[in-house]
Amino acid sequence: FGYENFRTLQAEIIDHIVAGRHALVLMPTGGGKSLCYQIPALLRAGTALVVSPLIALMKDQMDALRQLSIRAGCINSSMSIVESGQTMDAFRRGDLDLLYVAPERVMSPAFLQVLDSVRLALIAIDEAHCISRWGHDFRPDYLALGQLRVRFPGVPCLAVTATADAPTRREICERLNLLPEYTFVAGFDRPNIQYTVIPKRKNSRLQLLQFIRRWHAGEAGIIYCRTRNRTEKLARWLCTNGLNALPYHAGLEHTVRQSHQERFLHEEGVIVAATVAFGMGINKPNVRFVAHLDMPPSIEAYYQETGRAGRDGLPSSSWMVYSLGDWMALNGRITDSEMSESQQWVERHKLNGMVGYCETTHCRRESLLGHFGEEYSGPCNNCDNCIAPPDVRDGTVLAQKLLSTVHYTNQRFGAAHVIDVLLGKDTAKVQQHQHHQVSTFGIGTELSLRQWHSVVRQLVAAGILMVDVAGFGALRLTKASLPILRGLHTVKLRHDLAITHDQKGRESKQPQPGHRALFKHLRVLRKQIANEQSVPPYIVFGDRTLVAMAEMVPRTLTAFAALPGVGKVKLDRYGNRFLQAIADFEAWSTDSK
Repeated sequence: FGYENFRTLQAEIIDHIVAGRHALVLMPTGGGKSLCYQIPALLRAGTALVVSPLIALMKDQMDALRQLSIRAGCINSSMSIVESGQTMDAFRRGDLDLLYVAPERVMSPAFLQVLDSVRLALIAIDEAHCISRWGHDFRPDYLALGQLRVRFPGVPCLAVTATADAPTRREICERLNLLPEYTFVAGFDRPNIQYTVIPKRKNSRLQLLQFIRRWHAGEAGIIYCRTRNRTEKLARWLCTNGLNALPYHAGLEHTVRQSHQERFLHEEGVIVAATVAFGMGINKPNVRFVAHLDMPPSIEAYYQETGRAGRDGLPSSSWMVYSLGDWMALNGRITDSEMSESQQWVERHKLNGMVGYCETTHCRRESLLGHFGEEYSGPCNNCDNCIAPPDVRDGTVLAQKLLSTVHYTNQRFGAAHVIDVLLGKDTAKVQQHQHHQVSTFGIGTELSLRQWHSVVRQLVAAGILMVDVAGFGALRLTKASLPILRGLHTVKLRHDLAITHDQKGRESKQPQPGHRALFKHLRVLRKQIANEQSVPPYIVFGDRTLVAMAEMVPRTLTAFAALPGVGKVKLDRYGNRFLQAIADFEAWSTDSK
């Protein structure tokens, strides 16, 4: 595989599985979960069965393994009957080291009959959080996978995921009959990702464009939006502003959706504006940023989506804008759903945790990891709150003014109207309801419209105010409101005088200036080789390997073998071509001088 050392817990997990034991493994995206079942698959007799939720994920891992001369196959709905038949024949003969299959197919009677006749090295369940109703991406097809444990009790079972809080972990263990003590948690921290969360302005697209142009011009990224329509409009708008952007959502024709995904994987610098239909199974390691133009419904979903940035370990960004409107839309979706009352409670609990994360004034990494039960003592110096600490002040008087206005307007109006009263705006609505006569009319002119919206968001996040979604977004007082109105409790608020969170202190994610030209030269060769084999460029070598190549400038196969990500197979397959490219570049550079 081309690695000199194992990462945290990898060796322990691999030994555990090779010995024939079961496990639940939690590792951050890019932390090396796949190796935890790929290496045991090679060390144990038989074929490893890998249950994977998406075709893209299966094909990506299969292509990467075949690059290393590992016998990997997959069976999915995109394959012809002939291809599927050939793969199944190889599986029956024991000619595969790993077989990737979707959960729907695994539990079919015909496939189970085949499983009974072959020797299984292990069963790996990828994206295992899909098993749990507590998980952010619950999938009913995963529920039946517990039957595999009953049917094949002697085959080690490995469930792996990057996102699972305590309730999700408990349910995974229960459904798969795994011992809780066989849970391995390698940590959730992604230190190479810089987290930035800022309030959404009226023109959020302009906020996004400024962020991309300043920090990630010409680089690959994913932008998540709530609706299909918004992804298409955003992609068109980004293209008119000189960026290479494509939409992706479940409503696009299959061929279009497939084409856009292929372009994202195979080309450099492509940006995808997507709904959550895009992402799981995307193994592209050099996604330099993930942006959210709408707040996700839970911290689990946010963590999973942001984790698609910087899988290669190089500096990357997670950037998000949010508003009270996001919270209202998501809460309304929960209310209008056909979920049971208990499940709605779960979803609201997760949504409130997301709002709290957005509004926190503490280190975001500390808040994010704390949600998953991992202690982290900030500052991390790689999030907006650490880089530019927010100005936190006593906001008791501001809170009292806002809460009083909500009370005097009979808790029947949304934030916009309440703020109009505070600012003393003589609108038609204010006149209609005679709110120019309430005692709080015009007492809030010390803050701007945007700053009052910030106060509303913070009080909602703290549970001091609530938004009645069924009541057209009316602000309502809570049990926590009265002690503040009476002066018994104080309130600390972030003072959003100017929302200009900068991203300072960033590390370089590219080779040093003197090596960048060679890096670009090598990237051209990588793309040429990838095209020859019809695989994404990162399957040949990741950016980390190319950066090391450009900086170390190896001139022998021995030196080339020392590069990260270069194992024996890739050394034999590509070593001489890249060494020749380096020699050609040096000769060209010398002649140019």
